[in-house]
Amino acid sequence: MDTENLISHARARFDHAATKRILREKYQGKMTFAHAGGMWLAGPELLTILKCCTGTVVILDLYETPVQVNAEEFYEQVLQRWQEQLNAWLVEYQQLNRMR
Repeated sequence: MDTENLISHARARFDHAATKRILREKYQGKMTFAHAGGMWLAGPELLTILKCCTGTVVILDLYETPVQVNAEEFYEQVLQRWQEQLNAWLVEYQQLNRMR
């Protein structure tokens, strides 16, 4: 490879990494939502906490504020948001990889 090809390849790798990071930030933002007076991040940690609980429970939101929620109902909402955003993220990520 000559120098121009190396530079071109390095730029493409850098652009891909930056785009991948931006994509992650975009969907992390979409996984943040309000419910029952608290702010939440849909993800494995919250899903695990809710799966371990039954009935009405008090858990801490993103800002360490205690919030009372119905564990079963809230679990379903969090799981739905998590899966919707992950599916959309996957579609965009696959498009990004095809362009690379």
